[in-house]
Amino acid sequence: MTETAIDRLAAAIGYPDKIPGGASRTTFRVDDAEIVASVDSGRLVLSQDLTGDESLFPALAGYAAGRMLREDAVLSFGDGKVFLWQSAPADAPGAALARLFEEFADSCDWWRARVDAKRGGANGSASGPETMMIRP
Repeated sequence: MTETAIDRLAAAIGYPDKIPGGASRTTFRVDDAEIVASVDSGRLVLSQDLTGDESLFPALAGYAAGRMLREDAVLSFGDGKVFLWQSAPADAPGAALARLFEEFADSCDWWRARVDAKRGGANGSASGPETMMIRP
């Protein structure tokens, strides 16, 4: 059986659970969150749902321009969900896949904190220099 990008990603991050052989899509459960990895058109795509509350998208989108300067993850909206995604070539070496996963997980943490703040939760703050908005 040929090793897939998902197999190589799991090995690169030392994922402890078994990945179904030859999978083109799987869910990694890390730190009480789920990151979906899929292979599409020669790209390994990581994604995470941030919220099903579509009314938060305009407020969250206000952060996107500033975040584009810091990260490669993309804030998106579709199928009634706000989600984050990032991709890399499926044939990238293991070290690059591990770095992709780490950077994406960090981005997800930041965005989840903003979602919590917008909902009025205690896990994030909508003020301060880290959450500065850049408006055109």
